[in-house]
Amino acid sequence: EVQLVESGGGEVQAGGSLRLSCAHSGYPYSSFCMAWFRQGLGKEREEVASIDTAGDTWYADSVKGRFTVSHDMAKRTLYLEMDSLKLEDTGSYSCAADYRALPYCTGGHLDYGGLDYRGKGTLVTVSS
Repeated sequence: EVQLVESGGGEVQAGGSLRLSCAHSGYPYSSFCMAWFRQGLGKEREEVASIDTAGDTWYADSVKGRFTVSHDMAKRTLYLEMDSLKLEDTGSYSCAADYRALPYCTGGHLDYGGLDYRGKGTLVTVSS
């Protein structure tokens, strides 16, 4: 059974930093497309960042230059380093993975519901 478990969320003041982690187990493939999504209160879920096996990445315009996605295969963990946090970054952050999405992984058009493996999320609250 594949499991993705997010951690690292919490409350932080605007301008601060947080690092989210997504530990995965049971993933049966050597290739991957992994991504972070977020959903604010009353908002639609949006793709934040993605990374593939080659290390290619994609970022939403709203987080470009502030967030960094990375993956440590040895630790089987996906990370999202978030700096210069803004109030509008508040939301539930979830990770997802699916090797079938590799051909378009870093195009910014991943469908959260269509990805095979998804975590339950971790809450990030940015306060003023």
